[in-house]
Amino acid sequence: MFILLTRITQVKKLFLLSACLIYMLTAFSQEINTKSDTLRKDALNVFMEASDYIRKEMPYVNYVRDIKDAGVYIISTMQQTGSGGYEHTYYLVGQNENSGMRDTISFATSPDATQDESRIMEVRTLKMGLMRYVAKTPLSKYMNISFSEPLSETISSDKWNSWVYRASVYGYLNGQKSYESSYLNWNISAVRVTKDWKINMATSYNYSIDQFDTDDGIIKSENNSRNFNSLIVKSISDHWSYGGSFYLGSSSYSNIDMTLKIMPGIEYDLYPYSESTRRQLRFLYTPGYIYNNYTDTTIYNKTKEGLFRHSFSIAYEVVQKWGSIDVSMQYSNYFPDWSKNNLSINAYLDFRIAKGLSVNLGGDASIIHDQIGLVKGGATTEEVLLRVKELATQFQYYTSFGLTYTFGSIYNNVVNPRFGGN
Repeated sequence: MFILLTRITQVKKLFLLSACLIYMLTAFSQEINTKSDTLRKDALNVFMEASDYIRKEMPYVNYVRDIKDAGVYIISTMQQTGSGGYEHTYYLVGQNENSGMRDTISFATSPDATQDESRIMEVRTLKMGLMRYVAKTPLSKYMNISFSEPLSETISSDKWNSWVYRASVYGYLNGQKSYESSYLNWNISAVRVTKDWKINMATSYNYSIDQFDTDDGIIKSENNSRNFNSLIVKSISDHWSYGGSFYLGSSSYSNIDMTLKIMPGIEYDLYPYSESTRRQLRFLYTPGYIYNNYTDTTIYNKTKEGLFRHSFSIAYEVVQKWGSIDVSMQYSNYFPDWSKNNLSINAYLDFRIAKGLSVNLGGDASIIHDQIGLVKGGATTEEVLLRVKELATQFQYYTSFGLTYTFGSIYNNVVNPRFGGN
């Protein structure tokens, strides 16, 4: 009996001890959760297109879904650099508690930068840009800033003098029992971009062949083209530039055995070129001369001819918090026959209509009256279906559209990659 009472007493003590431990752990967990939740509520609200990697590397901000809830919204743009890499620019605009604060930050990647290298630089840049906004929140006391690399007082000279060269070869071969397809492309380019000059030279070759094994025999489609083109542009001011292009090439599809184009031009941008990543309104005029040597006689009974041509184009681009617009229009015609003309319009729009609702529209359309190289006699049924020859038309168009609606929690900070899902 005494042993039984002793064991009951020991069980009671063990139960009380376990209960105390559970209570202490629960209270401690609640304290941690309360503190963590308080910090999350006090964190900076940011509206931006954030990848899972950004959310993982920068967990001290709230990635809100609606721009109206943000203390700062970020607009990102990207444009190619002279080296073949890309310059990424971020425009940070404060609102609500950060109204009146604005910043612009950027970084550039090399042409051979990997995806991991690019995203590491992206996060590092965004961290620096957001620091003065995070500094106004209670989370600032937990931030540390460090600098890890020594600075050199001088910089070595560029032995390439800003020239960047690139060579590439691409091809594929695929098929099945009744079909074979192959494609080959090579390209060599030399580019030099400075504040005052833009020089771009490239040569390329394309060859493709498709073969179909039908009940009526073998049907083969073959296309090839080669070209050399160059563009030289000189900056006059922050709004004006002039230059020209030179093109030499051939195309079996367009019935061109050899074509030569010399097109000088002058351009004016209503906005400074320094603001090109945010907005552009460019006017470009290019008069020039074209010489064509045709593979087959054309519908105008020509085997070769020289023509004068001019073109005028307008391009408008803008990136804002509500979305972006990219619209351009170009008109061209041959001299002295103004009836041989071409008018084309390209438009790509991305709008944030309301909270959680966005729409994107895109397309291009052309009115075509300048097909001077069409083959006399037209094309056979096989050539039409295989698209080995350019066909007569008075227009062409392409359109696309999309609509997205998102609703629910304004916070989306958690990243869970399990089973490959988001």
